[in-house]
Amino acid sequence: MVCEKVAAVVLAAGRGARMESNIHKQYMPLLGKPMIYYSLLAFQESRADEIILVTGAGEEEYCRKEIVEAYGFSKVTRIVTGGKERYHSVYEGLKAVADSDYVLIHDGARPCITAEIIQAAIEEARESKACVIGMPVKDTIKIADPLGFAAGTPDRNSLWLIQTPQAFSYSLILHAYRKLFEREENQQGITDDAMVVEKMTDHKVKLVCGSYENMKVTTPEDMAVAEIFLSKRLKKGIDN
Repeated sequence: MVCEKVAAVVLAAGRGARMESNIHKQYMPLLGKPMIYYSLLAFQESRADEIILVTGAGEEEYCRKEIVEAYGFSKVTRIVTGGKERYHSVYEGLKAVADSDYVLIHDGARPCITAEIIQAAIEEARESKACVIGMPVKDTIKIADPLGFAAGTPDRNSLWLIQTPQAFSYSLILHAYRKLFEREENQQGITDDAMVVEKMTDHKVKLVCGSYENMKVTTPEDMAVAEIFLSKRLKKGIDN
């Protein structure tokens, strides 16, 4: 039996303007550790064979010494510089992967990722070659017209809140990203990796249930909520 290789690309190149802080949000302290620590820890303890950490320009050495080496993240094999937009950073991370069978792409601003979610993404990637973690929306969604009036109400039962990790056959996602960068017009409106596969290939992307706690930290209020979720998990681990 051939042993399949799994890589993870963890993104930490954003600036987090809405955090109202002079510290980039991925390095802000969360329960005494930098926020990015929790994502890296989850993948360090997962089935992933290697981790590519994508960071902002000029932050590479800080990440190497103060995060990767300080916390013993031995699976981090490369630290690469990200780009202007998220999809630029993802592409840099994908190019740094050492020829894996599958790759998971995760936003470092989602510190509440769990081992169970990572494993579910890996298993579905093996089955369908392309999947995203997410959850069905709880609220009614309205479509707005240019003047700010409600223009329609889509069926809530067909709507999902998309999260990360997003997991793919490495050859599929690399091919899709290469096509994306062949022409600049392909890049309009790209907000996640599933969209790249949807636009650049005819391969369908499977939706996989994750957790409502797998939130993206964007504002100071989100930090407080993430602390509650992580504290609860830590307490459960101690009690067990």
